[in-house]
Amino acid sequence: MQIIISPAKKMRIDNDDLVSAAEPRFLKDTEILLAELRKMQYDDLKKLWQCNDEIAALNYKRLQTMRLRANLTPAVLAYDGIQYQYMAPRVFENAQLDYVAEHLNILSGFYGILKAMDGVVPYRLEMQAKLPAAGCKNLYDFWGSRLYFELTQNDKSILNLASKEYSKVIEKYLTPEVEYVSCIFGIWQDGKVKVKATEAKMARGEMVRWCAEHNILHIEDTKKFDRLGYKYQKEQSTAKEFVFLKN
Repeated sequence: MQIIISPAKKMRIDNDDLVSAAEPRFLKDTEILLAELRKMQYDDLKKLWQCNDEIAALNYKRLQTMRLRANLTPAVLAYDGIQYQYMAPRVFENAQLDYVAEHLNILSGFYGILKAMDGVVPYRLEMQAKLPAAGCKNLYDFWGSRLYFELTQNDKSILNLASKEYSKVIEKYLTPEVEYVSCIFGIWQDGKVKVKATEAKMARGEMVRWCAEHNILHIEDTKKFDRLGYKYQKEQSTAKEFVFLKN
């Protein structure tokens, strides 16, 4: 089973706790994107990033000094969003680190797809950003089917814990022999499932932690997840979507 999750916008440098074990699979493509970003003026980058001046200035400075093979942080420690806070990889034991190293995949507009221990640097580039590169009009076109085939070359079972912005880069290329299940975390309100973005991010991170703690190898076993008040709901679920609701 392979797990896919989204990155986070906020990143940190942390190369003291763990040593990154590998170079990202698509680093040469990342170099292409970096070259395109460096060609852009500050105002155009700010528009591409859709952020305020403080964040734009920080990331503009990062672009000028970015070195893709130095001062690296393992990907699972580099992102600092809500999902990663609830995953809490910094307090993983060795067995849990081994689990995420083998089963966790982070989808990225800048790096394409990352294993947990791949070494990265702080960047800002969402998958939905309209950045033309290598004759492609946006990042979905740039990455194409390569991330899907990288993900499924050795494993035909995917647990989707990523947002729609990122999971669509995989879903577009799904073939029948691949088992692909998305987890929905929400509440039952007015006769339907309602998803709150922040709580869903918390649950996705907690699901990764739970899978690592229990060495979950089969998607069917994720139905046993019971953290943060969530329980699997058979009536609302399908073969392609597992629904977990809070009591």
